[in-house]
Amino acid sequence: MSLIPLTSYQFNHNSKIYFSKYELNLILECYSFGVSTGEWKDYSINFDKHSAKFCFYKNTSSFPEYSLIKKNVKKPYTLKFKGKLQISKNNINEIIFFLKRKNIKILQ
Repeated sequence: MSLIPLTSYQFNHNSKIYFSKYELNLILECYSFGVSTGEWKDYSINFDKHSAKFCFYKNTSSFPEYSLIKKNVKKPYTLKFKGKLQISKNNINEIIFFLKRKNIKILQ
């Protein structure tokens, strides 16, 4: 086994897809709402050449409850629930509205 120094690793900083400040603000606002209701406990953000992904975790499990994916396609915003396609929309506000509606619980 050999060690590779971190200085020799090539960092990929040329990701083409990313969340804008406005989009990230909406997503984090929605996430904080979910945390305050006890629905979510953790999140992750991943970037690659073809997509940007924000994952919502119910607990510290290895699989996200929801994944909001942004791609450079006709309907760029996709929401997956436990890995299965939930909705695809042109506007991130529609995805955020859907997520916030999922977090509303009726108290009796």
